[in-house]
Amino acid sequence: MPTTHPVIVVPGITAAYLRDFYPLPPETIWAVIRKDYARASLHPDDPRFEAREPALVRPDQLYEIVYRELVEELRFNLSARADDPVPVYPFSYDWRQPLARTEDELAAFIDEVIDRTALMRNYHADPAYRGAIRVNLVGHSMGGLVIAGYLERFGADKVHRIATLGTPFRGSFEALIKMVTGTADLGGPVPFSREREAARLTPALYHLLPGPDTGIERERGARLPRSPFNPAFWQPSIVETIAEYIRLHGRAPPRTATARSREAKRLFRALLALAAEHRARIEALDLAQRDFDPARWLAVVGVDAETRVAMRVERDADGAPVFRLRSRHRMNLWRAREGDRRLTGDGTVPFRGAVPGFLPYESLVCVSPRDLGYWEIGNRVVGMAAELHGILPTINMVHRLLVRHLTGAPDRRGNTWGRRPPEVGANEWRPP
Repeated sequence: MPTTHPVIVVPGITAAYLRDFYPLPPETIWAVIRKDYARASLHPDDPRFEAREPALVRPDQLYEIVYRELVEELRFNLSARADDPVPVYPFSYDWRQPLARTEDELAAFIDEVIDRTALMRNYHADPAYRGAIRVNLVGHSMGGLVIAGYLERFGADKVHRIATLGTPFRGSFEALIKMVTGTADLGGPVPFSREREAARLTPALYHLLPGPDTGIERERGARLPRSPFNPAFWQPSIVETIAEYIRLHGRAPPRTATARSREAKRLFRALLALAAEHRARIEALDLAQRDFDPARWLAVVGVDAETRVAMRVERDADGAPVFRLRSRHRMNLWRAREGDRRLTGDGTVPFRGAVPGFLPYESLVCVSPRDLGYWEIGNRVVGMAAELHGILPTINMVHRLLVRHLTGAPDRRGNTWGRRPPEVGANEWRPP
């Protein structure tokens, strides 16, 4: 097997620890079992920094429970021999920040990985890699959006192959629900009112809002905006919460409620506009213009789990928008004999939200909880409980798909497979 280009793993939202390096010793404020919302919340006057200062919060390690097995499996299986290692780097980033900022950091990290790999003996000794090292990118969930945004801005000169797992290219209703209620199949399992407050001041979460064509139903006859990126789409409580947040944490908050409301509306519009601009860039991504062959991009989509695939927006008695989050909007028709089999998902991202506009539909590879191996007992229990999205990086079958894709070599064991997207025949399916 030829030497494989180095790999960078880009995780999803909330999937990296956050540490405050201001105290000595530094303190972890966000981890698998600890989530200090007060210290992780961002400042309304400058969301680059925390509301509670002084602080020096930086990203730390990735969630080991989700990504350790993936990284270790790739390190072992991508290397032809023990003395011919293929480096696999976790990319830890501040998942609260706008994705354009993370794309800049990824660009710098790619340069660093290339320079580090050039120092390794096996790459230096191979004439094919001298001055021609590129990286393979593997993104889970929001990490795939970071990769797509990087490619749109910086091009593909330094990228060899890409794989994305359960990426909400067109959004997820869970992001919207998180902002409205504080509860969702996204982030932590326990709802907190302060989680809702923190969500409304987290720029990255706005990037995950569902697009207008992914299942938003509107009350008949009511003149309601179609897109969640329009401030008029939202319930008034969003702005009210931000206004109170400004009163509590602003460095010089306006004295009157009216002035605070104006400032909250300005901040809310800015956050939505930032996310809308990023979504427009992703929708306009043209791989041919970036000189990137779509066959070098493996898009894995989770299916066959009950997922929220729609929501309804109505008017209340005062004419303000109100969201109806009904149980009937959680569906899974993947195995149905009749109906739209696209009304499914991975428990967090609906199928229609996971379909990228820049890849051929017939190239998608679907993964179901039924693809969990016999010995993946823990994963099987979780996957059958409609939380497939979070365990996609831990599934053995997905590891084998990634190895085969990143090496570009036939699988000699003959044990990689996948499932066709709905409405694609066996002769039409063109997976990478």
